[in-house]
Amino acid sequence: METLYITSPACRQHEMGSWHPECPERLDAINDHLLSSGIMTFLDVLDRPRVATEAEILRVHKPEYLAHLKAVSPASGYFAIDGDTAMNAHTLTAAFEAAGAGIEAVDAVLAGAARSAFCNVRPPGHHAESGRAMGFCFFNNVAVAAAHALEHHRLARVAIVDFDVHHGNGTEEIFFDEPRVMMCSFYQHPFYPNSRREEARDNMVNVPVDAYTTGFDLRQVVSDIWIPRLADFQPQLILVSAGFDAHREDEMGQLGMTESDYAWITDQLVRLAERTAGGRIVSVLEGGYNLSALGRSAVAHIRSLSKL
Repeated sequence: METLYITSPACRQHEMGSWHPECPERLDAINDHLLSSGIMTFLDVLDRPRVATEAEILRVHKPEYLAHLKAVSPASGYFAIDGDTAMNAHTLTAAFEAAGAGIEAVDAVLAGAARSAFCNVRPPGHHAESGRAMGFCFFNNVAVAAAHALEHHRLARVAIVDFDVHHGNGTEEIFFDEPRVMMCSFYQHPFYPNSRREEARDNMVNVPVDAYTTGFDLRQVVSDIWIPRLADFQPQLILVSAGFDAHREDEMGQLGMTESDYAWITDQLVRLAERTAGGRIVSVLEGGYNLSALGRSAVAHIRSLSKL
């Protein structure tokens, strides 16, 4: 079975200004590096995912929040959600397709049509809380996908792994009291969004690390903390919030990962998925703002997902 690669032209239409680092060119950087690497020919490409329904969005987001986004969506120009998050006329369409891509990927891997999937979509999602857009995010794509796996496919255990440089506060908030979901992450701290929760939950394995932590030390977090906890949890599906802004060339953060670190982490997750989840992994793009590092890192990640 090939790895499913999902992207969408609609996701290029959302933009927040020419100055903004979360730009449409991020999708092109990944696509171009996949083409130049020769990997694209080994992927099952889908360039028009289905659109998430409102009911699917409302599994993880509040009705009044969705109503607010629809009310403020501009016919032209921009509507500022906060200082770094804005909507244009195409944002909601892109957000519904980005969330739909995750759902379509989950359906494909659970049906056996693909063993793994990578969703090259935007806007990203892991900062979006149940009732708040923030950090470039509107719908929490991975959370929507996880809820779909739980409610539609009746899975009992879903893991979410997040290796973005920023804490996935939205994912944590949505599933904080949901024992069917285990979230594992590392993230630079103190750093945006500065929303670390002090309360302990067995299903939340979120590890703050200092600025300038090396890729070697982050591998130790994965091998010593994530993998044992995930092995005990026995996930039936692994979802990845794939942020590549922990790369040492990305000025958005100050962590020290390289392409080889992303490949190594992905290899560990693939091995775990083979033991507990029939090899089923769905990965969804989050951060990554140095376009060269983003493209190279995504290729390393997808190569490991695909065992190429």
